[in-house]
Amino acid sequence: MSHAPADSLPGPAAAGEDYATLASEIVDIFYKIYGNHPGFRVNHAKGIVAEGSFVATPEAAALSRAALFDGSSIPFTVRFSNDGGFPAVPDGAPGNIKGMAVKFHPPGGGEVNIVMLAVKTFPMATGEGFRDLLAAISESPEDAPTPTKLDEFAAIHPTVPASFNSAGTPDSFAHEAYRGLNAFIFVDKAGRRQPVRYIMKPEELVYLTADEAAGQPLDFLIDDLRTRIANKPVVFHFTAQLAEPGDQTKDPSQPWPNDRKVVDLGVLTLHKVRDDSRQVQKDLLFLPTNLIDGIELSDDRMPVIRSAVYGVAFGRRNG
Repeated sequence: MSHAPADSLPGPAAAGEDYATLASEIVDIFYKIYGNHPGFRVNHAKGIVAEGSFVATPEAAALSRAALFDGSSIPFTVRFSNDGGFPAVPDGAPGNIKGMAVKFHPPGGGEVNIVMLAVKTFPMATGEGFRDLLAAISESPEDAPTPTKLDEFAAIHPTVPASFNSAGTPDSFAHEAYRGLNAFIFVDKAGRRQPVRYIMKPEELVYLTADEAAGQPLDFLIDDLRTRIANKPVVFHFTAQLAEPGDQTKDPSQPWPNDRKVVDLGVLTLHKVRDDSRQVQKDLLFLPTNLIDGIELSDDRMPVIRSAVYGVAFGRRNG
Protein backbone atom coordinates (compact mmCIF):
# COMPACT_ATOMS: atom_id res chain seq x y z
CA MET A 1 0.00 0.00 0.00
CA SER A 2 1.44 3.36 -0.97
CA HIS A 3 0.77 6.62 0.84
CA ALA A 4 1.60 10.05 -0.50
CA PRO A 5 4.11 11.80 1.77
CA ALA A 6 2.32 14.26 4.06
CA ASP A 7 4.58 17.11 3.01
CA SER A 8 3.63 16.57 -0.64
CA LEU A 9 -0.09 16.98 -0.02
CA PRO A 10 -1.94 20.25 -0.57
CA GLY A 11 -3.61 22.02 2.32
CA PRO A 12 -7.30 21.32 2.87
CA ALA A 13 -10.10 23.55 1.71
CA ALA A 14 -11.32 25.65 4.61
CA ALA A 15 -14.87 24.70 5.50
CA GLY A 16 -15.42 28.23 6.79
CA GLU A 17 -14.63 29.96 3.49
CA ASP A 18 -17.40 32.36 2.52
CA TYR A 19 -19.08 31.26 -0.67
CA ALA A 20 -22.48 32.70 0.24
CA THR A 21 -22.66 35.07 -2.74
CA LEU A 22 -21.55 32.43 -5.24
CA ALA A 23 -23.98 29.91 -3.74
CA SER A 24 -26.89 32.35 -4.05
CA GLU A 25 -25.93 33.12 -7.65
CA ILE A 26 -25.88 29.42 -8.52
CA VAL A 27 -29.26 28.77 -6.88
CA ASP A 28 -30.76 31.81 -8.62
CA ILE A 29 -29.68 30.48 -12.01
CA PHE A 30 -31.13 27.04 -11.25
CA TYR A 31 -34.47 28.73 -10.58
CA LYS A 32 -34.11 30.65 -13.86
CA ILE A 33 -33.53 27.41 -15.78
CA TYR A 34 -36.18 25.21 -14.16
CA GLY A 35 -38.64 27.56 -12.51
CA ASN A 36 -39.98 27.24 -8.97
CA HIS A 37 -41.37 23.88 -7.83
CA PRO A 38 -42.20 24.32 -4.13
CA GLY A 39 -40.92 21.57 -1.88
CA PHE A 40 -38.51 20.17 -4.48
CA ARG A 41 -34.77 20.61 -4.93
CA VAL A 42 -33.60 23.19 -7.46
CA ASN A 43 -31.44 20.45 -8.99
CA HIS A 44 -31.86 16.68 -8.87
CA ALA A 45 -35.46 17.39 -7.97
CA LYS A 46 -36.74 13.91 -8.76
CA GLY A 47 -35.47 11.09 -6.60
CA ILE A 48 -36.14 8.18 -4.29
CA VAL A 49 -34.82 7.40 -0.79
CA ALA A 50 -33.71 4.00 0.51
CA GLU A 51 -31.97 2.66 3.60
CA GLY A 52 -29.37 0.01 4.23
CA SER A 53 -26.21 -1.05 6.01
CA PHE A 54 -22.50 -0.78 5.22
CA VAL A 55 -19.66 -3.07 6.27
CA ALA A 56 -16.10 -1.98 5.58
CA THR A 57 -13.12 -4.10 4.53
CA PRO A 58 -9.82 -4.43 6.43
CA GLU A 59 -8.23 -2.53 3.53
CA ALA A 60 -10.42 0.48 4.33
CA ALA A 61 -9.43 0.37 8.00
CA ALA A 62 -5.76 0.29 6.98
CA LEU A 63 -6.20 3.43 4.87
CA SER A 64 -8.31 5.47 7.29
CA ARG A 65 -8.87 5.50 11.05
CA ALA A 66 -12.45 6.74 10.50
CA ALA A 67 -15.08 4.92 12.57
CA LEU A 68 -16.93 4.42 9.30
CA PHE A 69 -14.38 1.73 8.45
CA ASP A 70 -14.27 -0.17 11.76
CA GLY A 71 -15.91 -3.26 10.23
CA SER A 72 -19.20 -3.00 12.10
CA SER A 73 -22.57 -2.80 10.35
CA ILE A 74 -23.25 0.90 9.86
CA PRO A 75 -26.68 2.23 8.82
CA PHE A 76 -27.03 4.67 5.97
CA THR A 77 -29.62 6.63 4.04
CA VAL A 78 -29.26 6.90 0.27
CA ARG A 79 -31.01 9.02 -2.35
CA PHE A 80 -30.92 8.24 -6.07
CA SER A 81 -31.90 11.04 -8.40
CA ASN A 82 -32.31 12.46 -11.88
CA ASP A 83 -30.49 15.59 -12.99
CA GLY A 84 -32.33 18.87 -13.31
CA GLY A 85 -35.00 20.83 -11.46
CA PHE A 86 -38.11 19.32 -13.04
CA PRO A 87 -39.86 16.93 -10.60
CA ALA A 88 -41.56 15.07 -13.47
CA VAL A 89 -38.56 14.65 -15.79
CA PRO A 90 -38.70 11.28 -17.59
CA ASP A 91 -36.24 8.82 -16.07
CA GLY A 92 -35.09 8.00 -19.61
CA ALA A 93 -34.54 11.60 -20.74
CA PRO A 94 -31.45 11.75 -22.99
CA GLY A 95 -28.28 12.98 -21.33
CA ASN A 96 -29.85 13.03 -17.88
CA ILE A 97 -27.07 12.47 -15.33
CA LYS A 98 -28.04 10.22 -12.44
CA GLY A 99 -27.00 10.95 -8.87
CA MET A 100 -26.40 8.97 -5.70
CA ALA A 101 -26.01 10.63 -2.30
CA VAL A 102 -25.24 8.64 0.86
CA LYS A 103 -25.49 9.67 4.50
CA PHE A 104 -23.62 7.24 6.78
CA HIS A 105 -24.32 7.11 10.52
CA PRO A 106 -21.14 5.68 12.09
CA PRO A 107 -20.87 4.76 15.77
CA GLY A 108 -20.05 7.51 18.24
CA GLY A 109 -22.09 10.21 16.53
CA GLY A 110 -21.43 12.41 13.55
CA GLU A 111 -22.06 11.46 9.96
CA VAL A 112 -20.26 11.09 6.65
CA ASN A 113 -22.02 12.42 3.54
CA ILE A 114 -20.96 11.45 0.03
CA VAL A 115 -22.42 13.05 -3.09
CA MET A 116 -21.78 11.25 -6.38
CA LEU A 117 -22.69 11.61 -10.05
CA ALA A 118 -22.83 9.05 -12.86
CA VAL A 119 -20.19 10.81 -14.96
CA LYS A 120 -16.43 10.38 -15.02
CA THR A 121 -15.53 14.02 -14.35
CA PHE A 122 -17.18 17.27 -13.23
CA PRO A 123 -17.84 19.66 -16.12
CA MET A 124 -15.92 22.59 -14.64
CA ALA A 125 -12.89 22.99 -12.37
CA THR A 126 -14.31 25.68 -10.09
CA GLY A 127 -17.57 26.88 -8.60
CA GLU A 128 -17.31 30.11 -10.56
CA GLY A 129 -16.89 28.12 -13.76
CA PHE A 130 -19.93 26.01 -12.90
CA ARG A 131 -21.95 29.18 -12.32
CA ASP A 132 -20.92 30.43 -15.75
CA LEU A 133 -21.88 27.09 -17.32
CA LEU A 134 -25.33 27.32 -15.72
CA ALA A 135 -25.68 30.87 -17.01
CA ALA A 136 -24.97 29.62 -20.55
CA ILE A 137 -27.57 26.86 -20.10
CA SER A 138 -30.12 29.41 -18.86
CA GLU A 139 -29.57 31.45 -22.04
CA SER A 140 -29.98 28.42 -24.32
CA PRO A 141 -33.66 27.41 -24.35
CA GLU A 142 -34.84 24.73 -26.77
CA ASP A 143 -35.96 27.32 -29.34
CA ALA A 144 -32.71 29.32 -29.20
CA PRO A 145 -30.90 29.86 -32.51
CA THR A 146 -27.75 27.86 -33.03
CA PRO A 147 -25.03 27.98 -32.03
CA THR A 148 -26.53 28.55 -28.60
CA LYS A 149 -24.74 30.16 -25.68
CA LEU A 150 -24.19 26.65 -24.35
CA ASP A 151 -22.74 25.52 -27.68
CA GLU A 152 -20.31 28.43 -27.61
CA PHE A 153 -19.41 27.83 -23.96
CA ALA A 154 -18.79 24.12 -24.50
CA ALA A 155 -16.62 24.85 -27.55
CA ILE A 156 -14.14 26.79 -25.43
CA HIS A 157 -14.49 24.59 -22.33
CA PRO A 158 -13.83 21.01 -23.49
CA THR A 159 -14.30 19.69 -19.95
CA VAL A 160 -18.06 20.26 -20.41
CA PRO A 161 -18.66 17.78 -23.26
CA ALA A 162 -16.05 15.44 -21.74
CA SER A 163 -18.23 15.24 -18.63
CA PHE A 164 -21.70 15.31 -20.17
CA ASN A 165 -20.85 12.78 -22.89
CA SER A 166 -19.82 10.20 -20.29
CA ALA A 167 -23.40 9.91 -19.00
CA GLY A 168 -25.62 7.00 -20.02
CA THR A 169 -29.12 5.80 -19.17
CA PRO A 170 -29.07 2.70 -16.94
CA ASP A 171 -31.87 0.15 -16.87
CA SER A 172 -31.88 0.55 -13.07
CA PHE A 173 -30.45 2.90 -10.47
CA ALA A 174 -28.91 -0.33 -9.15
CA HIS A 175 -27.00 -0.91 -12.42
CA GLU A 176 -25.12 2.39 -12.58
CA ALA A 177 -21.66 3.42 -11.35
CA TYR A 178 -21.41 6.67 -9.42
CA ARG A 179 -18.27 8.74 -8.82
CA GLY A 180 -17.39 11.14 -6.04
CA LEU A 181 -15.30 13.27 -8.47
CA ASN A 182 -13.80 15.35 -5.64
CA ALA A 183 -10.63 14.35 -3.81
CA PHE A 184 -10.66 13.69 -0.07
CA ILE A 185 -7.81 12.75 2.26
CA PHE A 186 -7.80 9.52 4.24
CA VAL A 187 -5.72 9.62 7.43
CA ASP A 188 -4.65 6.32 9.00
CA LYS A 189 -3.83 5.50 12.63
CA ALA A 190 -0.19 6.52 12.12
CA GLY A 191 -1.18 9.90 10.66
CA ARG A 192 -0.27 8.97 7.08
CA ARG A 193 -2.38 10.77 4.49
CA GLN A 194 -3.73 9.34 1.24
CA PRO A 195 -5.76 11.32 -1.33
CA VAL A 196 -8.72 9.35 -2.70
CA ARG A 197 -11.66 9.69 -5.04
CA TYR A 198 -14.74 7.57 -4.45
CA ILE A 199 -16.31 5.19 -6.96
CA MET A 200 -19.53 3.35 -6.12
CA LYS A 201 -19.69 0.21 -8.25
CA PRO A 202 -22.84 -1.88 -8.85
CA GLU A 203 -22.95 -5.66 -9.11
CA GLU A 204 -23.38 -5.14 -12.87
CA LEU A 205 -23.54 -2.23 -15.30
CA VAL A 206 -26.50 -2.20 -17.71
CA TYR A 207 -27.20 0.68 -20.08
CA LEU A 208 -30.10 1.28 -22.45
CA THR A 209 -29.81 2.50 -26.02
CA ALA A 210 -31.35 5.88 -26.81
CA ASP A 211 -34.35 4.17 -28.42
CA GLU A 212 -34.79 1.82 -25.46
CA ALA A 213 -34.61 4.71 -23.00
CA ALA A 214 -37.13 6.75 -24.98
CA GLY A 215 -39.61 3.88 -24.83
CA GLN A 216 -39.53 3.53 -21.05
CA PRO A 217 -42.34 4.74 -18.73
CA LEU A 218 -41.94 8.13 -17.05
CA ASP A 219 -40.87 6.73 -13.66
CA PHE A 220 -39.30 3.41 -14.67
CA LEU A 221 -36.15 3.85 -12.56
CA ILE A 222 -38.11 4.93 -9.48
CA ASP A 223 -40.55 2.04 -9.87
CA ASP A 224 -37.78 -0.47 -10.59
CA LEU A 225 -35.91 0.30 -7.38
CA ARG A 226 -39.01 -0.27 -5.24
CA THR A 227 -39.71 -3.62 -6.90
CA ARG A 228 -36.06 -4.70 -7.01
CA ILE A 229 -35.34 -4.10 -3.32
CA ALA A 230 -38.65 -5.67 -2.30
CA ASN A 231 -37.53 -8.87 -4.05
CA LYS A 232 -33.85 -8.86 -3.08
CA PRO A 233 -31.40 -6.48 -1.37
CA VAL A 234 -29.40 -4.30 -3.77
CA VAL A 235 -25.62 -4.33 -3.37
CA PHE A 236 -22.97 -1.75 -4.22
CA HIS A 237 -19.21 -1.97 -3.76
CA PHE A 238 -17.79 1.20 -2.26
CA THR A 239 -14.28 1.75 -3.67
CA ALA A 240 -11.62 4.43 -3.69
CA GLN A 241 -9.15 5.36 -6.38
CA LEU A 242 -5.79 6.20 -4.79
CA ALA A 243 -3.74 9.15 -5.97
CA GLU A 244 -0.01 8.81 -6.40
CA PRO A 245 2.51 11.53 -5.50
CA GLY A 246 2.21 14.36 -8.01
CA ASP A 247 -1.44 13.72 -8.88
CA GLN A 248 -3.38 16.97 -8.52
CA THR A 249 -6.34 16.94 -6.11
CA LYS A 250 -7.76 20.40 -6.77
CA ASP A 251 -9.54 20.05 -10.12
CA PRO A 252 -12.55 17.68 -10.34
CA SER A 253 -12.80 18.20 -14.11
CA GLN A 254 -9.56 16.26 -14.62
CA PRO A 255 -9.47 12.48 -14.05
CA TRP A 256 -6.57 10.66 -12.48
CA PRO A 257 -4.76 8.17 -14.74
CA ASN A 258 -6.67 4.94 -15.28
CA ASP A 259 -3.80 2.88 -13.89
CA ARG A 260 -4.20 4.32 -10.38
CA LYS A 261 -4.99 1.63 -7.82
CA VAL A 262 -8.63 1.17 -6.78
CA VAL A 263 -9.23 -0.26 -3.29
CA ASP A 264 -12.40 -1.99 -2.10
CA LEU A 265 -13.66 -0.09 0.96
CA GLY A 266 -16.68 -2.26 1.69
CA VAL A 267 -20.20 -3.27 0.71
CA LEU A 268 -23.40 -1.24 0.83
CA THR A 269 -26.56 -3.33 1.06
CA LEU A 270 -29.86 -1.58 0.40
CA HIS A 271 -32.63 -3.22 2.41
CA LYS A 272 -35.70 -1.07 1.81
CA VAL A 273 -37.16 1.96 0.05
CA ARG A 274 -38.76 4.49 2.34
CA ASP A 275 -42.55 4.42 2.01
CA ASP A 276 -42.53 8.15 2.76
CA SER A 277 -39.75 8.81 0.27
CA ARG A 278 -41.49 11.78 -1.34
CA GLN A 279 -41.83 13.59 2.00
CA VAL A 280 -38.58 12.56 3.69
CA GLN A 281 -36.35 13.74 0.84
CA LYS A 282 -37.66 17.28 1.25
CA ASP A 283 -35.86 17.46 4.59
CA LEU A 284 -32.77 15.43 3.66
CA LEU A 285 -29.62 17.49 3.30
CA PHE A 286 -26.43 15.87 2.03
CA LEU A 287 -23.42 18.07 2.79
CA PRO A 288 -20.11 16.73 1.42
CA THR A 289 -18.26 18.68 4.13
CA ASN A 290 -19.92 16.51 6.82
CA LEU A 291 -16.95 14.30 7.72
CA ILE A 292 -15.44 12.56 10.75
CA ASP A 293 -11.93 12.01 12.06
CA GLY A 294 -9.93 10.02 9.52
CA ILE A 295 -11.48 11.69 6.44
CA GLU A 296 -10.53 15.25 5.53
CA LEU A 297 -11.11 17.79 2.79
CA SER A 298 -8.40 18.23 0.18
CA ASP A 299 -7.56 21.48 -1.60
CA ASP A 300 -10.55 20.89 -3.91
CA ARG A 301 -12.93 23.76 -3.05
CA MET A 302 -15.92 22.16 -4.73
CA PRO A 303 -17.22 20.22 -1.68
CA VAL A 304 -17.24 23.47 0.32
CA ILE A 305 -19.02 25.32 -2.49
CA ARG A 306 -21.51 22.50 -2.95
CA SER A 307 -22.31 22.51 0.76
CA ALA A 308 -22.91 26.26 0.56
CA VAL A 309 -25.18 25.83 -2.47
CA TYR A 310 -27.12 22.98 -0.86
CA GLY A 311 -27.58 25.04 2.30
CA VAL A 312 -29.00 28.02 0.38
CA ALA A 313 -31.25 25.75 -1.69
CA PHE A 314 -32.43 23.88 1.41
CA GLY A 315 -33.36 27.15 3.10
CA ARG A 316 -35.42 28.28 0.13
CA ARG A 317 -37.01 24.86 -0.35
CA ASN A 318 -38.21 24.82 3.24
CA GLY A 319 -39.19 28.47 3.48
